[in-house]
Amino acid sequence: MRHSSRLSRRAVLGFAVAAPLAVASPAYAATTIGGARLGLTGVQVRGAAGLPKRLTARAWLVADHESGEVLASYNAHRRLPPASTLKMLFADTVLKKFERTEKHRVTDADLAGIPAGSSLVGVKPGITYTVEQLWQGVFLRSGNDAVHVLAHMNGGVAETVAEMQAKAADLQALDTHVVSPDGFDHKGQLSSAYDLTLFARHGLADADFRAYCATKTADFPAGGKKTFQIQNTDRLLTGAWGVPTYDGLIGVKNGYTSNAGNTFTGAATRDGRTLLVTVMHPKSGGSGVYEETAQLLDWGFGSGAEAEPVGTLVAPLSEGGASAPPTRKAAKGAAGPSADAAAGGSSWGLLGGAGGAAALLAGGALALRRRRRGAEAEGAAEDEAGGARHRR
Repeated sequence: MRHSSRLSRRAVLGFAVAAPLAVASPAYAATTIGGARLGLTGVQVRGAAGLPKRLTARAWLVADHESGEVLASYNAHRRLPPASTLKMLFADTVLKKFERTEKHRVTDADLAGIPAGSSLVGVKPGITYTVEQLWQGVFLRSGNDAVHVLAHMNGGVAETVAEMQAKAADLQALDTHVVSPDGFDHKGQLSSAYDLTLFARHGLADADFRAYCATKTADFPAGGKKTFQIQNTDRLLTGAWGVPTYDGLIGVKNGYTSNAGNTFTGAATRDGRTLLVTVMHPKSGGSGVYEETAQLLDWGFGSGAEAEPVGTLVAPLSEGGASAPPTRKAAKGAAGPSADAAAGGSSWGLLGGAGGAAALLAGGALALRRRRRGAEAEGAAEDEAGGARHRR
């Protein structure tokens, strides 16, 4: 079944947006990277009508993949738990370090420290996997076991966390604070709709990243000559759980934890134009994140073509991007605790440029050692981790 809804071009801009979850209202946007309007609370859009009227997400963003123009947003820089969408940053950091055909025999040490309740693809000690198979486990099944094996291959979890934080600094994703490479609920692990969209845009420039996130099924080793099939948990890609597939979808990554709720960054191409949409924490439940993403993509390909940009996805510093000052800006009309406190984490000083990256590398290991202190127990594995495994 194809998603084919069309949005009315006659809708007025003064539409009603459902209120965010009543956990807390952020007093501050973390940064104004990408333009001052992106640091404001509320809907930001110019020159285009017809935005969906019943969006329930706490933050969302629509951007043009090629130009980087942000077409519309809602609380773009609000810092929220990212769940497994953070695995996009993990891939941005580690993916090119190993050849797809390289093999690794998994040990017990590779799987040590995986939080209880994690989503798993089924990696077992004593079995040899190719790097390609491990990345399929990350992208298709959001397997924290596959993430930890690749992190150990990369020099360890602490080193990988530090490298991810440095990568975020280079991408100018200054709302992001990495505590674990898998996106699991940990105190202070935060990102934003803006940053997640940066991660997706950077990743999709790589052919391997793009191929993995678009793969629907794969055969995964079960020991000996046996395999079982794994399915991609992106419902807009596969049509699982009764969610209509989205015409032109090319990825990217979904996530769910009991603290973060549902998060999703999706990319789709129509008539030679590729859009990116990130949706974080909708009230509408498991399928709602996909429905709201599809609605925003529909708008972007329709009325959104007339939108004037309200901001931009900045280029990485390492690719000549201009360094933007990591300023904090008071959110219009907001009061109370900061977004960091609302998300259960302490306020985290924002660092930019080369000096910030160095400091982040030094601090990554310490942050990781502290991650288990006060970490909230995971109430459920990713809801997308359902689906039968077929033994062969």
